[in-house]
Amino acid sequence: MISAFHTDTATRLRQMLALLEGERQALAGLDLERILTCAQGKLDMCDQLSATDAAALDDECLGLLDAVRRVNETNRRLRNLIATNMAARFAALTGSVKLYHRAIPAH
Repeated sequence: MISAFHTDTATRLRQMLALLEGERQALAGLDLERILTCAQGKLDMCDQLSATDAAALDDECLGLLDAVRRVNETNRRLRNLIATNMAARFAALTGSVKLYHRAIPAH
């Protein structure tokens, strides 16, 4: 018999996967409002999942958790690529290659 704990945890992890897929689509479309909504959703979902006892997770939940970690890492890399690209574009537009770098004092 499947426990309520397992059902709730698996459901939340599936919701997190769906949220992460939405975040990936928002990143790909540069939809800032949706990116921010997804970020808040991730924080809320993490709060809900933080009460979960990791030792009590079954194989299905562990698999879902691994999928969540992998998709989140993919999204993080995509976000960083977009940020790097945007920084390069801003630098090209402003003519300032080191726009956001702090100055290092001369010795």
